[in-house]
Amino acid sequence: MTDDQRFGLSRHVTLPGPLRLDGGMLLSPVEIAYETYGTLSADGGNAILICHALTGDQHVASAHPRTGKPGWWTRLVGPGKPIDPARDFVICANVLGSCMGSSGPASIDPATGRAYAMTFPVITIRDMVKAQAMLLDHLGVARLKAVVGGSMGGMQALSWPATFPARVGAVVVIASTARHTAQNIAFHEVGRQAIMADPTWAGGDYYGGEPPAAGLAVARMAAHITYLSEAGLTEKFGRRLQARPGKLDGAKSFGFDADFQVESYLRHQGLSFVDRFDANSYLYITRAMDYFDLAEEHGGLLANAFRASPARFCLVSFDTDWLYPTAESRTIVHALNAAGAAVSFVELSSPYGHDAFLLEAPEMNRVVDGFLKASR
Repeated sequence: MTDDQRFGLSRHVTLPGPLRLDGGMLLSPVEIAYETYGTLSADGGNAILICHALTGDQHVASAHPRTGKPGWWTRLVGPGKPIDPARDFVICANVLGSCMGSSGPASIDPATGRAYAMTFPVITIRDMVKAQAMLLDHLGVARLKAVVGGSMGGMQALSWPATFPARVGAVVVIASTARHTAQNIAFHEVGRQAIMADPTWAGGDYYGGEPPAAGLAVARMAAHITYLSEAGLTEKFGRRLQARPGKLDGAKSFGFDADFQVESYLRHQGLSFVDRFDANSYLYITRAMDYFDLAEEHGGLLANAFRASPARFCLVSFDTDWLYPTAESRTIVHALNAAGAAVSFVELSSPYGHDAFLLEAPEMNRVVDGFLKASR
């Protein structure tokens, strides 16, 4: 096995399609940027698909080409980790609608020779999954040993056995939900409105000009609050004030600079985000998440989504996650029980809120490791 195979090989494929989207439109061609780690076994039985979250990408365990930061799930994927390229053939694809190489609003529309912008069709989580299935067909992967995802990645992981029941052997869903609540939708709408209120958004047709960085930064700030817990914010920042040159530590500015450390932190999160993400992609992906309702897709009964699936399921939630609280996972577990599926579930304790699934979580690793080993 070469180092590229073991530690990540970045690839891009243009598939002719067409891909019929839930909104009724046909997308052709379909571009997919992805990474693979490890080697597909002779019998094809060791493939694991990892699905990323809203602002994630295919660089799950390799350095991000724009930021240089390590992959977003190196705690779970890598040599000696629960998902190990020495044993597993790992695939992670940039989702449809995103901006890291897969078809999205920044892609060139072959009919016009210009970026799609807001003429790109509105997509769903199921559309993302269908595009991933096209990629697996291209790679010669008939069936997945497992599909694994957290947050929006968990939505995709749930959609896989519902959409392609014969192609999935095991499903790991971490800190996720089977549908967006009114509160989830409300937070996303604040972010979308911040982007669209930015004068440089220009109706989405800003490619080649100035992007709506200020609006996207505010959208990221609002969303980032939902990824954290009150206890975590209090422990990390409390009401501590910023230290400034020429001023006493803890002195208020009596203005609207970032007096509090938490304000400075959120501003940094917003500004750093705009360097790596496209504002229109943020609109499209948050809309896909808001449309997600797995029960609605299957006659209004969530259990119906899983009745045809022979897969084993593992669900993990975190006690301080108020974005997708444990109650959401329990709803999925009850539906799986009603469908007669094999399911295990655990709520883990963490001070980090929703972001716990991305941070140091040895208990989560042990749960995922044990579940995947039992899936062999």
